[in-house]
Amino acid sequence: MASNFGIAVDRSSDGVGLKLAGDFDATSAYELIYAIKKLPEDTVKISIHTNGLKSICSFGLNVFHRNMSPLDGVSKKIVFTGNNASQLAIGEIEDGDRHKNLSR
Repeated sequence: MASNFGIAVDRSSDGVGLKLAGDFDATSAYELIYAIKKLPEDTVKISIHTNGLKSICSFGLNVFHRNMSPLDGVSKKIVFTGNNASQLAIGEIEDGDRHKNLSR
């Protein structure tokens, strides 16, 4: 469990921004899914900012993708931004690395 994972919520007139920070593992994936599900149904746009992620676990990605795919209505509202956007974007497949360290 990534004890350093966090989600900052920023509400604006055009939607909601979720800023991710720390290590993204399976528990983090469930936290993100829960945060998305808690948003009002009339939310037009959900921006998920990924620059704050230090590492991404492939199992965490699998958990996130598997649980978001049934929520097609919601997933169409999501825009991923930042250096790690392509990894978290729904439908993307991890390259097989068990754990990818994103530290520079």
